[in-house]
Parts: sequence; C-alpha cells; structure tokens
Amino acid sequence: QVKLVESGGGLVQPGGSLRLSCAASELPLNDYNIGWFRQAPGKGREGVSCISKSGRNTYYTDSVKGRFIISRDTARNTVYLQMSSLKPEDTAVYFCAGSTMYWGTDPQLYNYWGQGTQVTVSS
Repeated sequence: QVKLVESGGGLVQPGGSLRLSCAASELPLNDYNIGWFRQAPGKGREGVSCISKSGRNTYYTDSVKGRFIISRDTARNTVYLQMSSLKPEDTAVYFCAGSTMYWGTDPQLYNYWGQGTQVTVSS
C-alpha cells in the first residue's frame, strides 16, 4: 500500500514562505496524480493544487494562484508545494493525496492520503 508522508509545515509570519514535501514509500510517485488539500478548523477539505503524473499539467485554486507552486522531483520521489506570500487564511492542516486515475480537486476521488502537516500563518 502506498504511504504518503507530508513534511515542512510550521509557524510563519504573514508574507513568509514554506515548502511542503510529499514523499512516498514503496512505489514511485510518478505513477500517481498528486493533489494538495487543506483543512482549517471547522471547515471542509479544500483542494489547493494538483499535478499530473507527467508533471505537465498543474492546477491551482484561485486563492493561491501566483503564490503557490506545485512541482515534482523524480529523483527524490517527492512532490513539493512551495508557498509564498502566506496569509493568515492559509492556516490549515495540509494533506497530500494520490490517485492513479483521477486528476483534480475532489478529495473523494483520491485513494491514498498522508497524515497531514500543520501550517500556521500568524504574527
């Protein structure tokens, strides 16, 4: 079974940057479309960004366009989410998820999930 592990979260001031990582054991991440999701307290899980298996197709939700970049590092078997110009409303637990068939932001269509990493944007 594919196990995804997120890392890179933390506390950052507004305007700051963080890079989240999604690493996989057992299988190459290039076999999976990868999505990044976030969930703030009391809210549903929101699709933030996703990247296709090849890396040629990416998507960003409107609220993060121009601030977040999703990318793959095949050699490290890792997908990154570079987050810049962070805002307090970006505060959430961030999850990565994988699917062999689906590419998009519907969390119900992803098969594999990590445990999440907390991102807190506060002064």
